[in-house]
Amino acid sequence: MSVVLACDLGGTSFRAALVDREGEARATHVIQGPTTRDRLGWSEIDPADWWRALIEAASALREAEPTLFSKIRAVAICGVTRTQVFLGRDGEPLRHAITWRDARAERSVDALSATLPQDHPERAQINAFHPLARLAWLRDEEEACFRRVTTILDPKDFLNFKLTGQRASDPISMARLAAAAAPAADGRSLLDAIGAPRSILPELREPTADVARIRDDLPAPFDSLAGVPVICCSTDTWAAVAGLGALQDGFAYNISGTTEVFGVMSEERGFADGLMSVDWRGLFQLGGPGQNGADTVAWLMSLLHPGDAISPPPVAARLDALLSARRDPQPLLFLPYLQGERTPYWDPSLRGAFIGLNRAHGAGDLAWAVLEGVAFLNRVVMERAESALGRRVSEIRFGGGAASNPIWRQIKADICERPVVTPVAPEPGLLGAAIVAWTGVGEFLTISDAQHALVKATRRYEPDPTRAAAYRKLFDLYRRSESALAAISRDLAALARQSGALPGVHGPLFTFGD
Repeated sequence: MSVVLACDLGGTSFRAALVDREGEARATHVIQGPTTRDRLGWSEIDPADWWRALIEAASALREAEPTLFSKIRAVAICGVTRTQVFLGRDGEPLRHAITWRDARAERSVDALSATLPQDHPERAQINAFHPLARLAWLRDEEEACFRRVTTILDPKDFLNFKLTGQRASDPISMARLAAAAAPAADGRSLLDAIGAPRSILPELREPTADVARIRDDLPAPFDSLAGVPVICCSTDTWAAVAGLGALQDGFAYNISGTTEVFGVMSEERGFADGLMSVDWRGLFQLGGPGQNGADTVAWLMSLLHPGDAISPPPVAARLDALLSARRDPQPLLFLPYLQGERTPYWDPSLRGAFIGLNRAHGAGDLAWAVLEGVAFLNRVVMERAESALGRRVSEIRFGGGAASNPIWRQIKADICERPVVTPVAPEPGLLGAAIVAWTGVGEFLTISDAQHALVKATRRYEPDPTRAAAYRKLFDLYRRSESALAAISRDLAALARQSGALPGVHGPLFTFGD
């Protein structure tokens, strides 16, 4: 029996598995972290931590299944995007990677936009999370580093580079940077406008194409895999959508891990305000990544159980207990913007809120509101995509850690008023990476063929008409709450950037300006 080594570099964990030709994970290893270095508006990580995680995970798999490990036919790594690794000429990272959460470029976006070619099609997409804005920030704040950047890679591309020595990526992962590198009618690109060479864009290859073969000078356990092909693969979202079987026209996908990602697949390209329209190699994705999601549940548990160690099993058990408690007749609303929001608002200054609290509300009411608030945002994205495409999605394929909770599955079905389907595979990202690897080595002709052969759907949750009608009314209040509180959120975020003293137990935090 031969296998592929499939890896999923996520926001808060690194997962690896040996997956056979039937899509079965024969051995799996999960590493929590690496830990991001976060503070107000900042989020960075040392790329070397990802390399150490890959070595640790692969070593654990070889120890668990030495015979299978020796029969690896290919390696495929999917991973988080909207995260930039800056390489110098020698191939070493010039600084810590800037992660998807980082909002430092927010303050300079307006000034940046004013300097860009007015007729460039990518100009309207520039926001604090765009790679061009991150590059402009680097130019303004760390000019010496900016001048030394020769290549920008996504995290999974960095690992592929470490394995092979080849700097490459795929058109999905690099969609925004590639668009910024493309010339407008006058021949200027957005990269030209900020003084960055177009050569910082790596060579782009199809997700199922080889990057190169594993080098022969690597540490264990990769010393035993010299010559094995490394497949380019793509983002963790794209791979997980393949692992859900949702790379099909008319399907929606919802990946709920640390953060939510929601989108609609279509053979025709559509455009909608705040949604990313990306060519997913034969299908178009209309949607994008959020900034909040299942991690919001962990945040709630940390408030309700301060000081306790939070890990997936206790979070799941505590959530079940909260959801089984009696619910107050008056529902709560929750705006889930604890870290700002990307799709569809692209506003780092949005903030979360519980709305409608009364004295009878308990912890269970808060839990219901958190799950519903995230699902309401899913519906916002879905409705924008459907309106742009002119048709309804047929079903939502739901995966990630949150998909293990049957109550959340039903909430999403009732709020979105579409069937929600979950797969057998508990890790769609790993299965998707395996699908890419097996296609890359020629076991399947296309990703679509591999998806139909290896993805096995399981439970289907139909919308309940009574609950859907009630949620329709609550959704209207949710939208009104978003509009009413957006300006207040921005003002609160602005206060945190001012100097001064707000009294606290541990001394002054900041002061309000005049």
